[in-house]
Amino acid sequence: MKKTVVINIVGLTERLIGEHTPFIQTFLEKGTTNYIKPVLPAVTCTAQSTYLTGKWPEDHGIVGNGWYFKEECEVKFWRQSNKLVQAPKIWEKLKEQDKDFTCANLFWWYNMYSSVDYSVTPRPNYLADGRKIPDVYSHPAKLRDTLQDSLGRFPLFNFWGPKTSIKSSRWIADAAMETDKLYDPTLTLVYLPHLDYNLQRYGHDFSIISKDLNEIDAVVKDLADHYESQNANVVLLSEYGITDVHRPIHLNRLLRENGYIQIREERGLELLDAGASKAFAVADHQVCHIYVKDKSELETIKSLIANVNGVEQVFQKTELNQVHLNHERSGDLIAIADKNSWFTYYFWNDDKKAPDFARMVDIHKKPGYDPVEMFTDPKDKMVMLKVIWKLLKKKLGFRTVLDIIPLDARLIKGSHGRIPESVKDYPILISNNNSYQEEKEIEAIEVFHILEQHINQLS
Repeated sequence: MKKTVVINIVGLTERLIGEHTPFIQTFLEKGTTNYIKPVLPAVTCTAQSTYLTGKWPEDHGIVGNGWYFKEECEVKFWRQSNKLVQAPKIWEKLKEQDKDFTCANLFWWYNMYSSVDYSVTPRPNYLADGRKIPDVYSHPAKLRDTLQDSLGRFPLFNFWGPKTSIKSSRWIADAAMETDKLYDPTLTLVYLPHLDYNLQRYGHDFSIISKDLNEIDAVVKDLADHYESQNANVVLLSEYGITDVHRPIHLNRLLRENGYIQIREERGLELLDAGASKAFAVADHQVCHIYVKDKSELETIKSLIANVNGVEQVFQKTELNQVHLNHERSGDLIAIADKNSWFTYYFWNDDKKAPDFARMVDIHKKPGYDPVEMFTDPKDKMVMLKVIWKLLKKKLGFRTVLDIIPLDARLIKGSHGRIPESVKDYPILISNNNSYQEEKEIEAIEVFHILEQHINQLS
């Protein structure tokens, strides 16, 4: 089998490759390129599971970055167990073909308790006093200490939140190369999230994102040079393209106004009570799952949502075969935003009653995705002093919360999840191996077979 590395450069599209990415531009010109028609929803967990199984979401079950867990009556995002993926993965198939095949997974999602040979994934320590300590989970367990002794502690706060930077992608890349030196896996999967950040914050404002493009280009070059020195196949891959938006859509507020949402009030703040609600929306970028308790209300709710400015399509359960989302985890309705819009999880009408986690980076408590977590309040000129003071209090053992995230969804200028109009905004697959047939456009499930071909047949 042929040694192969797959470098997942989040958000990379043809539109972004050029003067600010000189290495990737040269890599593209020398290699072969496929444009990938995105899976729906075009979000991290769904795209990665589709690539790694060669199956649609209706088969592997990852219908978004999160969904409503009906048995628990809770919305949960960013779960980590690989057991949630309900289809065989590429490394499992290849292990059956060759007992010597090994795989390393650096930060692709659903990386815990999988059957890969070597894995590293973010896993902070949540201490009893309220502190969150950056850390990773690894298999084998000693790999965690080996990497952090060599590279320093994983920069979790640069991986997500207002402090996002190239540091997290650089750490992951260095960890991949260290893991390669230790174990020499046949297949290595590397996740580089850096472009995700400012593309969502600012959209295609090249006066800002040119720096991000230069930074990720340098990291990719180091990785490619490392693996090409071993005569490995190098594949640059992305999950989705981020496009410009300007309109946030608050479907939960609409459902609340029409009597479908049930709210609990605790300490004067409001919480969405999904289990008691007649209908509620789980927002995930430009796609939204709507779960409806009384199915006789489906047509009414579908019509209500379809008439919202910025909603392009609404699918019922019976129509989900069209988009490969007919799975029990999917909503009873699925709404798709138009090219200018995206969905928030917001369910409160008065910011004074927003739950405490709304103003925090808290990806596990929010009943939907919240890109505004990448901002601090631009109206608060003292915000950094507040952060320093709050962190100092935490270190001294006092309980406090970092309630520094604004509640203004209009700050977001880029999003993804729907199928873009232009192929220039499609995810992309670029290989340094010219031995396989290049096609202009492929389906997302075909990535599996291209990767398999690289490992099995190309030399």
